[in-house]
Amino acid sequence: MGKTLKQKYIEERDGIVIPKRYQRKRKKYSNNFNVMFNFFLDSYRKDILTFCGVNVEVDFDINAEESKYVFRSYDNGDFKFKIPITRHPNILKAVIIGKKSWGLFLQEWTDGITEGLFTRQEIFYEFEKVGITIPDSLLQDFYNVLYKKFKKKYHW
Repeated sequence: MGKTLKQKYIEERDGIVIPKRYQRKRKKYSNNFNVMFNFFLDSYRKDILTFCGVNVEVDFDINAEESKYVFRSYDNGDFKFKIPITRHPNILKAVIIGKKSWGLFLQEWTDGITEGLFTRQEIFYEFEKVGITIPDSLLQDFYNVLYKKFKKKYHW
């Protein structure tokens, strides 16, 4: 007796590896994610955010995922104690260093502003000079940290 159409479909389907829902979702990049990814990449390439305080290691594998997918996985904590593997290791390394540098420099810049060593316009000018626009979410983070440090220093 011959196989039914449904049985043939099931046999074909069983041979295919279907990614899990969260894996499919990570491959869809929002506009905000793309803006942040490009900001960190451009900041690293134009020598603004190049020091993060730790050694970032990324391995290469031609069959691995692209750098945006691996960065999103890295950001979600999938590579907490492992070395990320991607087919674009230089791009991924640049974005990770850019993101970590932003966090490090944000604290230092806000400390300097609260102590009166320099102004926020001087910091923003460094980015404008090389044609980089700081995303709104990072600007909001900058202003929030600055507000908290002013509040702590001057006891508002």
